[in-house]
Amino acid sequence: MREAVIVSVARTPIGRAFRGAFNQTPGATMAGHAIKIALERANVDPKEVEDVVVGVGLPEGATGNNLGRTAALRAGMPVEVGGQVVSRFCASGLNAIASAAQRVIVDGADVMVGGGCESISMVQNHLNMVGFDEEWLLRHTPDVYMPMLYTADLVAKKYNISREAQDAYALQS
Repeated sequence: MREAVIVSVARTPIGRAFRGAFNQTPGATMAGHAIKIALERANVDPKEVEDVVVGVGLPEGATGNNLGRTAALRAGMPVEVGGQVVSRFCASGLNAIASAAQRVIVDGADVMVGGGCESISMVQNHLNMVGFDEEWLLRHTPDVYMPMLYTADLVAKKYNISREAQDAYALQS
C-alpha cells in the first residue's frame, strides 16, 4: 500500500482578529503565500501538484469562491491544477490534510497540497444570518449552534484541562 508523507509545512503568523496585521488580507492571499513557501521548501515544482485541498470553517466572502482553487492560483500554480474546499468548522484544515493524504494513498496522486485557512476578521462580523437557524434543530439539539468559544470552555471544564495546558498544546502545534 502507498504511504502519504508530509514533506513541507508553512503557515502565516496568527494575528488579532479585527485589529491585527492580517485583518484586511483575503484568504487566497494568505493561503497562497503559505502554499508557495511550502512548495519552495520542498523543492516541488507547482506544476507537479495534482490538487489543492483547503479547509475553511467559514467558506464565504473573503474565504469563499473555492479557496482551494484561488489559493492554488495565488501560489503560482498553473490553471490545470485543481482546487477544492472542505468545511468542517474547526476540523477543516485537519480534514483537508487527511483528504489530501487519502488521494495519495487511494488514488495514486503523487503530489497533493492540504491545509487550512481562515480570516475571521474578514468574515465573522459580516455573516449572512438570514435562515441560519433551523427551527427543528433549535428545539431538539440547540447546542449545534454553540460558538466554538463556549464549546472550548465546556470541554476544558468537563475534562479538567487548564488554560496553561491548552496554551502549551497550542504552542506545540
